[in-house]
Amino acid sequence: MQTEKRGPSAAQGFALFATAVGHCGIAWDGPVLTGVQLPEDEGEAHTRARMQRRFPGAPESPMPPQVAAWADRVVALLAGAHDDLLDVPLATEGVPPFNARVYELARRIPPGKTMTYGEMAAALGEPGAARAVGQALGHNPFAPVVPCHRILAAGGKTGGFSAGGGAATKMRMLEIEGAFAHDTLALFAPRD
Repeated sequence: MQTEKRGPSAAQGFALFATAVGHCGIAWDGPVLTGVQLPEDEGEAHTRARMQRRFPGAPESPMPPQVAAWADRVVALLAGAHDDLLDVPLATEGVPPFNARVYELARRIPPGKTMTYGEMAAALGEPGAARAVGQALGHNPFAPVVPCHRILAAGGKTGGFSAGGGAATKMRMLEIEGAFAHDTLALFAPRD
């Protein structure tokens, strides 16, 4: 996962921005993304409150140009653009090593494609760790830059989703990406 060191003079902040699924939040510390917040069910004020709790040292402020460019790409992704956002640098210093590995793999799933928790565990060389993969994704501070919505449960089940709206939001995001455009039944068919 691309990580950059932050200096003590780096400008911190957070801002809200409108998307096709509601108002999201984005937080930064100098040249790195420290978090993204998908919309809260209760609306923009609740998303702002969540950002203030998550990033108490970061004031709400206008986005620097690079952060605004990242936010524009998130807006486009949530409107159906196929952008993997792999080049967006993430602040991962406080992320547990296993979670960081899960996030790195999740970032490599292209828009419109999915994996199961079990497939991710196997790809990480940790067969049998599907539940741990799910827990790591449930703590994802960077959704949708780390696209945890692209990971499904076995047997075609949706699996959990910690963002506002839960599984319905997950399915909406996948639909926006065209994950089911070519073969809707693939979601419900057993995987090899």
